[in-house]
Amino acid sequence: MKSHIFLTALLAIFSVQVVAQNRKDKVPVTYEELYDEPYAINKLFVQFQPMYGELFVSNINAGFGLEATYFLKDKFTFRAHGRLTYFKRFDVMRNQSLDNSDVDNIAEVYNYYEAGATYHIKDFEESSSTKMFLYKKSYRGNRWAARVPLTAEIPSKVRKIYGARLGGLIFDTEVDINRSLEEQDKTTDILVDANGAPIPASFTDANGEEQELGLFSSQRTGAIYVGASMTWIRNVAVDFDNKYTEGVDDLIFTAFVDLIVAPSVRVDDILYNGSVYSVDGLDTSMIGFRAGIDGKFNRTWGWAYGGEVGVRPGLQGRGFYALIKISFPVFSTNLDYSVEAFGK
Repeated sequence: MKSHIFLTALLAIFSVQVVAQNRKDKVPVTYEELYDEPYAINKLFVQFQPMYGELFVSNINAGFGLEATYFLKDKFTFRAHGRLTYFKRFDVMRNQSLDNSDVDNIAEVYNYYEAGATYHIKDFEESSSTKMFLYKKSYRGNRWAARVPLTAEIPSKVRKIYGARLGGLIFDTEVDINRSLEEQDKTTDILVDANGAPIPASFTDANGEEQELGLFSSQRTGAIYVGASMTWIRNVAVDFDNKYTEGVDDLIFTAFVDLIVAPSVRVDDILYNGSVYSVDGLDTSMIGFRAGIDGKFNRTWGWAYGGEVGVRPGLQGRGFYALIKISFPVFSTNLDYSVEAFGK
């Protein structure tokens, strides 16, 4: 039975290969280069992010953001962005604090802001090639979806940038103190008031049952980052014959790694029954790191994507995160609207 299934699968794969090799439209194409100028890209990109999602150990969240990138000739790239959650249900720890907190602290709204610059240590151009899909105007709807697209490899230039990154970031988030204590193998005995008395570990509810005291607080982190990046830029377009539409590759793709150092990690003290309980006994980490990617296209209107993974400074053991973000629309311009004028 197993050998029969294997032979059937093998036959199916072989049939697909034969059909692909015998396609009537699989013929050589010619093309005319329209442009191939990786240095002739737009200077300013403004990106609206209608959706991002972040798996942050301290606080899972999702929302929207705004980002801007500016290329200063072949010397610097500047970038700034910020993001907020949609509402409290997409700010998980804040939502849990509002529902389950037994202390008097006000729940913090998650927000994140970052700005930085990349110095182009080396900015150069190389000969390369790119693969472009061959698309006919007659390929519409289901007809295009049902086809395996053909590709053509086109010689092109690629611009590469080796960059040194420097910037700053700040973020605020609600944190679960109970989970932090558990992660650090500590108890509520380290949370003490001015007289050295620890906060109660539990309380008796209206039904006379003993419940664990729900402890939540706010964390505010300010940090700087230093790192390195590699950017690939293509900006090429060709005009195919044989009724194919124009082919374009204008991707701007960056990969980066950063070391994050936080001189300021502040966790608010616990307010309970009119007393203030210090959280100085909790361990915090001022060191973090991340690695990520960003991609966008050199078009007046387009879209972009990005993602990163790492560990943020903050409460020790609660810093790991993974982030995905989508930008649409993305508006870009070269900021040059002047034309030459000559007298008659």
